[in-house]
Amino acid sequence: MSTVGLPSPRLLAQLSPARRATLQRRIRWIVAATIAYNVVEAIVALSAGTVASSAALVGFGLDSIVEVLSAAAVAWQFSSSDPHRRERVALRVIALSFFGLAAFVSVDAARSLLGFAEVQHSTVGIVLAAVSVVIMPAFSLFERRTGKELGSASAVADSKQTLICSYLSAAVLIGLVLNSTLGWAWADGVAALVIAGFAVREGVEAWRGDACKRPVSSLTSENTDTCDCC
Repeated sequence: MSTVGLPSPRLLAQLSPARRATLQRRIRWIVAATIAYNVVEAIVALSAGTVASSAALVGFGLDSIVEVLSAAAVAWQFSSSDPHRRERVALRVIALSFFGLAAFVSVDAARSLLGFAEVQHSTVGIVLAAVSVVIMPAFSLFERRTGKELGSASAVADSKQTLICSYLSAAVLIGLVLNSTLGWAWADGVAALVIAGFAVREGVEAWRGDACKRPVSSLTSENTDTCDCC
């Protein structure tokens, strides 16, 4: 995934106080919308996944909860006069949530693949996943552009996580459609394991504090050694 580079410190210094306040307010609105959508997504996915015995849908719902935590962490950061001081605690909480998600989804996927749970067709799940494939990239793009102009590595990192959620939506959608149309029940378990794999990777990065420790260039594909948040 390619991202747009953050502006240089010199350009950031040229932001007027009014413009900076507008961008910070926009970030808060973006994360508020992300939280609201993911709460609804989690409730629907968990309910539909339980009814259909779908490990992929249950995992998708749990991932939505983690997305809420991530967006809430950014909102918490930007409610402080010194957002960077709060970043490490937020990243650790998110990391633990990801690891818990990966463990639960892996066990549920194994039960599905070993035949202990019979996956049923879920029209609600298919519609939800399809809607998320459209909505989540839009949220990600808006937050990334705003975070770029503001020079916020945490907002850029959160937008990356939101984009990953859209990839997971696509994986869940494919698994549900294959199960419904071709009777490939194993596709649901495979889709769930894809979610678990992404969760482990994101959890490791969050625990290491990569959004804070890595140079901004590693998040933005720039060849600069500037660290925006440490």
